[in-house]
Amino acid sequence: MNLSDFMSFQIAEGVTIGDVLTVEFLASILGNVLAAIAILFVGMLIGRWAARRIRGLGAQHSSLDTTLFNFLGSLTRYAIMAVTVIFVLNRFGLETTSLVAALGAAGLAVGLALQGTLSNVAAGVMIILFRPIKVGDFVEIADEMGTVKDISLNYTELASMGNTQVIIPNSEVWGNTIENYSVYPLRRAEWTFGVSYGSDLKKAETVILDTIMADERSMKDPEPWIQVNNLGDSSVDFLVRVWVDAGVYFYYQADMKRRVKEALDEAGIEIPFPYRTLVMAGGEAPAMPELSEKAES
Repeated sequence: MNLSDFMSFQIAEGVTIGDVLTVEFLASILGNVLAAIAILFVGMLIGRWAARRIRGLGAQHSSLDTTLFNFLGSLTRYAIMAVTVIFVLNRFGLETTSLVAALGAAGLAVGLALQGTLSNVAAGVMIILFRPIKVGDFVEIADEMGTVKDISLNYTELASMGNTQVIIPNSEVWGNTIENYSVYPLRRAEWTFGVSYGSDLKKAETVILDTIMADERSMKDPEPWIQVNNLGDSSVDFLVRVWVDAGVYFYYQADMKRRVKEALDEAGIEIPFPYRTLVMAGGEAPAMPELSEKAES
């Protein structure tokens, strides 16, 4: 094959190698490449700027949830980059309609293969949008209790009461009952204290309530509540309810158990515990069977 035949060889319909090697054609290709690079660069700058602006808006106001604005910022950046890629493809004369259809079919196949992961992502979007929990909340989810450290699209991270990392998939977070201890500023502490049937109930009630209300953390409004709640097998049970700030609830509840026990002991009020009395026939203990020589050895 001589040079003339090589230059006239068709690489596409109506396009020969000679046409490709012309200065005008190469200049147009170079121009398209430079334009595509410029479009990508501008798109990346706009995407980053928009994401920073949205995230900064959430950081400026303490009443706004930063997790939600971080998610919206990332979503905006990805949307701008997707539009940028479509502009680049159009620059090279590619039909984006068929490409979008192909990407849709590929996305469907990938979605079917990653159902579990996508369910976590969908649940993460719902958590971020509806905000049943937020970073810093003390919660109990799926039998796990701890402080929320991070909420991503795939999982929620808790720091347990023992300061260990707990990772819960978002599908389990959204699909389970969430008990959030940080939403309301007040909590109602509740105890059951039992005294013996022979105790002076009025005195026991006064000792219990005075001991609890002597603590500065106990709130007088709403009014505390104490009543005999149960007549047990060996005790008369008082149910006590007192309101307290949510931030001190756990330590407060534990402190009051010890203080009430000590106060009842000091007042001479018996706190009963289960015990059994054995009555032997004839007043003597039954004879134990003698061990055989084999057993003794």
